[in-house]
Amino acid sequence: MAGGLHHGGDDLDENHEINVTPFIDVMLVLLIIFMVAAPLSTVDVAVDLPVSTAKPQPRPDKPLYVTIKADRSLAVGNDDIQRSQLASALDAHTQADRNKRIFLRADKSVAYGELMRVMNLLRGAGYLKVALVGLEGMEGGPAAPAPAATAPAAVPATPGSTGSP
Repeated sequence: MAGGLHHGGDDLDENHEINVTPFIDVMLVLLIIFMVAAPLSTVDVAVDLPVSTAKPQPRPDKPLYVTIKADRSLAVGNDDIQRSQLASALDAHTQADRNKRIFLRADKSVAYGELMRVMNLLRGAGYLKVALVGLEGMEGGPAAPAPAATAPAAVPATPGSTGSP
């Protein structure tokens, strides 16, 4: 009876394979979570950004975007605002923290003078840390097809600078 468990073809043989089913289940759940969360983390204001060849800077967790659309209207985050409401809208989004960096996006059809008027409004409201946002790639050509080309590149700009780091 001592050798009764070691019969040939017994179901109690050791299995040396790793069961990956729980791992696949966890990965599928994570994939679904990220697929749902990814659209919530982007700005939904449609704007045709110009291309920038500057080295991308790290982006904060929750950047605050001011957008100049092709029709010259303004948006803070996803909210359309009037020019006269820019300072109060920024104060509401930043809790009046004037040291918070503002990411300025403009459609490539927006004239330079219009961009400077909005930058003057930001400076007049006390927001001096402004980063200009553009698509990564080569000027005059299509944006690079790398995954980073879909994310805006932030180029810090200070009053009187050329926009390059």
